[in-house]
Amino acid sequence: MKTQIEWANEGMVTSQMQQVADDEGYTGEEIRMRVAKGHIVIPGSQVRPQQKVVGIGKGLRTKINASIGTSSDISDVELEIRKAKIAEHEKVDTLMELSTGGDLDAIRRAVLASCSLPVGNVPLYQAFAEATRKYRNPNKLDPEYLFELIERQLQDGISFMAIHCGINRFSIERLRKQGFRYGGLVSKGGTFMVSWMEYNNQENPLYEQFDRVCDLMKQYDAVLSLGNGIRAGAIHDSHDRAQMAEMIINCELAELGRNMGCQMMVEGPGHVPMDEIQGNIMLEKAMSGGAPYYVLGPLPADTGAGYDHITAAIGAAQSAWHGADLICYITPAEHLALPTEDDVREGVRATRLAARIGDIAKYPEKREVEKRAAIARRDSNFEEYFRLSMFPEKMTEVRNSRKPENESTCTMCGDFCAMERGFSLFEKDITGDKCSQKKKLAVEV
Repeated sequence: MKTQIEWANEGMVTSQMQQVADDEGYTGEEIRMRVAKGHIVIPGSQVRPQQKVVGIGKGLRTKINASIGTSSDISDVELEIRKAKIAEHEKVDTLMELSTGGDLDAIRRAVLASCSLPVGNVPLYQAFAEATRKYRNPNKLDPEYLFELIERQLQDGISFMAIHCGINRFSIERLRKQGFRYGGLVSKGGTFMVSWMEYNNQENPLYEQFDRVCDLMKQYDAVLSLGNGIRAGAIHDSHDRAQMAEMIINCELAELGRNMGCQMMVEGPGHVPMDEIQGNIMLEKAMSGGAPYYVLGPLPADTGAGYDHITAAIGAAQSAWHGADLICYITPAEHLALPTEDDVREGVRATRLAARIGDIAKYPEKREVEKRAAIARRDSNFEEYFRLSMFPEKMTEVRNSRKPENESTCTMCGDFCAMERGFSLFEKDITGDKCSQKKKLAVEV
């Protein structure tokens, strides 16, 4: 069975490529060319053909991901299913199932059955969780079991995986010689892999047997997302030598994987001050040959806990503007607790809005909807305004909770509505009919 990138290089426009083209306003051939170059990926699954087709990469709408999953403190599979359904209802593009507590196989399968989204995961989470239960020591993980686990998860229908191949002895040596970090290591998978390597005095098997990882992913046409296990957990660690060493390795591996016929993404960068976001994305694109970039946040401040969905949305808008392709949401609970259903909802909405803002800057041709929404608001056409906006349910809830006496206004201004009064100044006779400038502008648009 060929992968999307293999079909593309043979000149074939697959049904998935055509679906992406139809969704995004391109021809199938345009999408095929970008898939062939590795600039677009389409997460797939041979065992979940009914899942939603999503294109991620160059020239496409910036996509967003929602992450859910249990922990050792809270393990409720029904809660995670509800979160998955909320994320899908809120129009997230992909989902990551990141459980570390409970029956991990059963939870993953239940989440996969509950939605039609492409679902990703981090196989190291289950590997080290099960090694801890079995041996009381995660460092006793058998590398062969790790590869068996990756295949089992792919067989269940996982369509993209964050796999920490870029942590190797070279990148760890950079961390050791650097000697300190303000935020430490914040990636669970990355931290466990560094610990395993140090304890066993061995190279990372995911790096050492990279071709084996790619072969497994290719069997299911899943996307290999190169995890950033040494990402910065504080803005003062941004672009330190350890992080950059891993980024260089991941970008090299993205090229190698592509040449093997495997769909590849690169992940990054964590906590990054806003003035460094553009440079980070430029580096990833230049070093990886334009591989799609999957970013967490990024968070441009370390002091926003409780509102880190807003902190991250500011970074995400900048990232989308400068070329990031998939944004992993942050919820209000980030750094504090396992997200609730409401946290998931607010995280998705904030990140969708951030991605829209970034796309407006990145693709000026996408501003037409904004213009139409502004005209509807100007004309007090609330029905059209709600239809064109991103969150009509929330808009309806707020407006109905404080209804105005005059339905053509809102209670913010009431009788002093600027929209109601302002256009009376511009009434004039046009083409023989009485027509306000307000109506004329709407017709012209």
